[in-house]
Amino acid sequence: MLRIALFAAFALAASAAAAEPVHGIAMHGTPALPADYKNFPYVNPDVKKGGKITYGVVGTFDNLNPFIIKSNRTTARGMWDPQFGNLVYEALLQRSSDEPFTLYGLLAETVEWDEDRTFVQFNLNPKAKWSDGQPVTPEDVMFSFELLRDKGRPPFSRRLDVVSKMEKVGEHGVRFTFNDKADRETPLIFGLFPVLPKHAIDPETFDRTTLTPPVGSGPYKVKSLKPGESITYERDPNYWGKDIPAKVGMDNYDQISVQYFLQDTTLFESFKKGDIDIYLDGNPGHWASAYDFPAATSGTVVKDVFQPKLPSGMLGFVFNTRRPIFADIKVREGLSLVFDFEWANKNLYSGAYKRTQSFWQNSDLSSFGVPADARELELLGPIKDKIDPAILDGSYKLPETDGSGRDRKVLKQAVDLLKQAGYTIQGGKMADASGKQLAFEIMTQNPDQEKLAVAYQRSLQTIGVAASIRTVDDSQYQSRTNSFDYDMIMKAYTSSLSPGNEQLGRWSSAARTREGTDSFAGANDPNIDTLIDHLLRARSTEDFTASVRSYDRLLLSNHYVLPLYHIDQQWVARNKRIGRPDKMPLYGYQLQTWWDASAQ
Repeated sequence: MLRIALFAAFALAASAAAAEPVHGIAMHGTPALPADYKNFPYVNPDVKKGGKITYGVVGTFDNLNPFIIKSNRTTARGMWDPQFGNLVYEALLQRSSDEPFTLYGLLAETVEWDEDRTFVQFNLNPKAKWSDGQPVTPEDVMFSFELLRDKGRPPFSRRLDVVSKMEKVGEHGVRFTFNDKADRETPLIFGLFPVLPKHAIDPETFDRTTLTPPVGSGPYKVKSLKPGESITYERDPNYWGKDIPAKVGMDNYDQISVQYFLQDTTLFESFKKGDIDIYLDGNPGHWASAYDFPAATSGTVVKDVFQPKLPSGMLGFVFNTRRPIFADIKVREGLSLVFDFEWANKNLYSGAYKRTQSFWQNSDLSSFGVPADARELELLGPIKDKIDPAILDGSYKLPETDGSGRDRKVLKQAVDLLKQAGYTIQGGKMADASGKQLAFEIMTQNPDQEKLAVAYQRSLQTIGVAASIRTVDDSQYQSRTNSFDYDMIMKAYTSSLSPGNEQLGRWSSAARTREGTDSFAGANDPNIDTLIDHLLRARSTEDFTASVRSYDRLLLSNHYVLPLYHIDQQWVARNKRIGRPDKMPLYGYQLQTWWDASAQ
């Protein structure tokens, strides 16, 4: 046994010693771009930087620190932002939007790891600097991990749980050696970790909200702000990374502003007047009929339709299983059947939507219409007995109603399921054995959500279920979702082609009690934990696909979410002054690559 242990240790050391610096790392396979790549294929490398853009968002902000629990959902947009760009803070590596999950050098110029991914070493770019001119150092990286462990919000606060040793290597390197809690995605997750300046942060006050512009390493600095109203960023003329390949063709404006609005209707009116340059539209009825104003008819406003190659994701009414009324799976399943998608799609959306049947619909990762094969069944083991047989064999489909809003056949199925959970109709009310009516509140955050909730409420009334609706302002909505203080909400779970550690924050048992996570349904199922572990540890593409499909089946079988709808397009209206690249990457349009045409 001692000889075996020594041999294993020697092999591990040899593997680590043999690691060579690489320009990029991928979850599965190898990076698509060579070491000498000049830029990402979906940017315009010859674009001239200059001009400005103004974005609009619904909500408010009272904080510039996106890494703490307090006000993390009301942090100013743009500080650390997957949509508008990480304008102030940066990560060690940059993700390519044209590959499922591949990272290339940013603050870290190169990466080292072994085949088993037992460690990762980030070698910082010697040119990397903070906005105050100080160099980015390995000490900054280690400080960031320790600071966010002690003072940060999930998931940053738990990153070091999987590390047995963190050390500086040479002048520019930081190496993380992992323990047995790590998985194959861990090195990539570490590559996306934000790096903060040790010399410019007081750890004692870090967990407090602040409106003081911070020191960052990103392409922009905070120029001005009006709390809750607007924030403006200006280009850092001394930005260190403007010429590295992962940044060529990005960050093209001299000034970026984000305006805040209380309602989407007000935001759109501002767009119509030309005060906002881009409007991201998600409403098919609105997209079809709302663009008859002068700027649109004259061609000043341009409507773009994009067709990304992404899974559908899952938009739905989410049952908070922390509430006793939603603890029974039969209750959740029965209430899910009551929603009349066909009525809502026809009367509210002109038939524009498709019903969502899977968290990864429209991709090879989806279980919808696909029977579990031998590989999946082996991965599932006894867990397969917890999955609806129809979902397991691929024949399951949400019922299609007659579109009346009260399809008797489907409502009877719902009533039968609720009966199995101990509810019966008593005096016109769906009540338990003690006579207490089945009742809950749907919390919404805007008129569009409220409209859909009213349609659902109407159908619930037909079987004696009392659903009240409460529409709250953005700050209250963010506060209540942060602390899981609701019965039911509407949420969109985005899906990528490389699901991984983000699933822990959404569905793991451990996330159920952690405020600030995306555990909106409050799942508490060891079988889900097991299947998340399977997808995180999968090595081959075949095993990964099988693990995600089996995981998809279990989530669907547990009825945490009442699935709603999706559309296979992205809609963006823009002022024609805003230009964009011709090529669209795998993940759809990327606002960070667009530019001000008047500056060309």
